[in-house]
Amino acid sequence: MAGRRLGLRKRLALNIFSDLYRSTVAEHRLDTLFWECTLRCNLSCRHCGSDCRVDPGVKDMPVADFLRVLDEEVTPHADPSSVLIIFSGGEVLVRDDLEFAGREVARRGYPWGMVTNGMALTEQRLRGLVDAGLRSISVSLDGFEREHNYIRSNPLSYSKALDAVRLLVREPGLAFDVVTCVTGAMVPQLEAFRDMLIAEGVRSWRLFSIFPMGRAKDDPTLRLSDAQFRRMLEFIRQTRKECRIEVSYACEGFLGGYETEVRDHFYQCAAGISVASIRVDGSISGCTSIRANFHQGNIYRDKFWDVWQNRFEPFRKRDWAKRGECADCKMFRYCLGGGMHLHDDNGDLLYCHYKRL
Repeated sequence: MAGRRLGLRKRLALNIFSDLYRSTVAEHRLDTLFWECTLRCNLSCRHCGSDCRVDPGVKDMPVADFLRVLDEEVTPHADPSSVLIIFSGGEVLVRDDLEFAGREVARRGYPWGMVTNGMALTEQRLRGLVDAGLRSISVSLDGFEREHNYIRSNPLSYSKALDAVRLLVREPGLAFDVVTCVTGAMVPQLEAFRDMLIAEGVRSWRLFSIFPMGRAKDDPTLRLSDAQFRRMLEFIRQTRKECRIEVSYACEGFLGGYETEVRDHFYQCAAGISVASIRVDGSISGCTSIRANFHQGNIYRDKFWDVWQNRFEPFRKRDWAKRGECADCKMFRYCLGGGMHLHDDNGDLLYCHYKRL
């Protein structure tokens, strides 16, 4: 199919990128650090990969524990201004000390951002966060009211998220984007939803497809068919040509002929290469989308920087992934087995984006 074909020019560019990527892996310069500060949440979303809830039975990580890692393990080895700290959850706004955490991170010279479902983002709360140094924020808005509330399992979720977006549009100097988990029901409405976002003043939009982990594993209503997946990519490609809103597909998998046409760069999984996370229990891993039991150490017994430098081999040497449907794939050198978050407990690939095309 057209979406799978790689022209000669793109193949040559991919070869060059693959060589450059190897040097990036060898350097593994940390530029993004996620802090999973809580697993508490004010929603119970159908697609949640972390199975978050109001009382998850896991305590929030104390701010002091995270700051200790920054002071003792990150700052001595990296320029704070070049490492973005992202507060994630759960839902970060359930923490009443978030502003304090933000101020302390900013005081150390680190830019910081956050991911939120928008339920608890009021004008007063936003002002406090901005005053505490907030630089960027992502808000989840998964479609129009019916589709969004279905995913989020709360009748107020859409209106709260849209209110949050409207607050952010009016906030000068704050980088923000809307993040949309696209379900089959939303695919025919993407054009209308895009136009609504543009009318609201949104300038940046990221689209995801839901992968079968966590609660989404047993809920087929959330997944796209192959035809719907291709239609979504075609929509993104066309919208990018129109230049009315910055739109991209997530960094989830290799997309064949759609590479550089639905996002600004060739596919790469940055987990363990330039992105690390400290999870709520202290576990050290790549991005927070990766299953919780796949980690390389723990801040309560290991040195973070030693783990980052020496224990991320499964992320940086991907020969182990060349099995199953990847074993004989000619695209393996470009995708290296896809995103780390798309592998199960046995290391098997849950699904291949390229194969879907």
